[in-house]
Amino acid sequence: MRLLKRDDTGVITLTEDVIGDRIPRYAILSHRWGMEEVTFKDLMDGTGPSKQGYDKIRFCSDQAQRDGLDHFWVDTCCIDKSSSAELTEAINSMFQWYRNATKCYVYLDDVSKPALQTGNKPNYQLWEPDLRRSKWFTRGWTLQELLAPASVEFFSREGARLGTKRSLELPISDITGIPLKVLRGSPLLDCTVPERMAWAEPRQTTRDEDKAYSLLGIFDVQMPLIYGEGKEKAFKRLQEEIDKALKGSLSGVPEIEHFVAREQELTEMRKILNSDGSRQVVVLHGLGGIGKTQLAIAYAKRHKGSYSAVFWLNIKDENSLKHSFRMVAKRILREHPSASRLSSVDTENLDEVIDAVKAWLSLPNNTRWLLIYDNYDNPKLPSNTDPVALDIDGFLPESYQGSVIITTRSSQVKIGHPIRIRKMENILDSIEILSNASNRQGLIHNPDAFRKIPSSIRKLVDETSDDES
Repeated sequence: MRLLKRDDTGVITLTEDVIGDRIPRYAILSHRWGMEEVTFKDLMDGTGPSKQGYDKIRFCSDQAQRDGLDHFWVDTCCIDKSSSAELTEAINSMFQWYRNATKCYVYLDDVSKPALQTGNKPNYQLWEPDLRRSKWFTRGWTLQELLAPASVEFFSREGARLGTKRSLELPISDITGIPLKVLRGSPLLDCTVPERMAWAEPRQTTRDEDKAYSLLGIFDVQMPLIYGEGKEKAFKRLQEEIDKALKGSLSGVPEIEHFVAREQELTEMRKILNSDGSRQVVVLHGLGGIGKTQLAIAYAKRHKGSYSAVFWLNIKDENSLKHSFRMVAKRILREHPSASRLSSVDTENLDEVIDAVKAWLSLPNNTRWLLIYDNYDNPKLPSNTDPVALDIDGFLPESYQGSVIITTRSSQVKIGHPIRIRKMENILDSIEILSNASNRQGLIHNPDAFRKIPSSIRKLVDETSDDES
């Protein structure tokens, strides 16, 4: 990235391209583009100071200097937009650039704070109506500029400080529909794809494709820019990248080649698990081979966008479960390197790993995960005298948040909402199960299949009861 720097004489110049550890502390400007913006070319040929947009650059320079920052970044002139490669790299990096900024200054050219208002304590009555009407909140690119930086300060067109993202969080949340916890820094991954899309939906961009491109950082994806493809194609490509990222969030979840829809059960599961973040548990119980695991997989794949992460744990026995926790820990560290407690745990000490994972799942803002405990077929119950029977309570996060699915053959597991998985009542579904399991396509069109299906399905259940749950 290139940065702007003002020397001791007040002259503002561009730095060379800086990367990695060479990037100094810097401020960054968020604004609404207007007339006579200063471009990269203008700075190169020296015509920038004569343009109206240079006032914003000077404002950013002055404020950065007051904050002890020698460098700052402004999108109009720090990117050479004549280079498609540089523009693509910049747009794919911009969320990170705003996130890494020491300060973000939001310049609101349609909000006035009269000079008689002095000090840092804002008098909302005089300028809050203008703040609520500001077009800055209607632009597509400013969404990431609001959410990415930790420190965001708002200024009037006179350069007077209005407040910070934190001090103005109530009106900002009201204007944008963004929850307070997100404005306070809760990870965007804790919000569903539809929620994040809803924040962007009313916003506008000058170029149609930018409505999609401006969301790359919001969904933590990257893709090439193809101006001229139109908004519809741009959003289609964006959705494909989001789906790829979400598929990655299902790593560890088994694949299923065929699934005969159990819409009633899926609907019931969704109704129970679609909570406000407080703990909800669904227990799928039924005969071995009846389709409990497949139902859990189908639910996870259908509703993956509703969860920040989906974790699959094999609870067949204690050893399998502990090793599942180790795989979960590795994935959390890969996707959330800042998980400090996990990073300091010896992954060979499985008890420590389990405690660290449970602690991470219990963090106050980490409420949108889904845990699937599969094969809980030997639960510790008063009626079960098996000395190696497992008590799942010791392996659940301690805080009362998140969503949990348990598959078990036992109808005595009394942890959450039980859903009994019964045999298929629709004979066509039963034939489809047999067809998929036996790799004999076309059975549904075979008249003899209707006569043979009851005994065939019973045989299939008997054969698979020891392998599936």
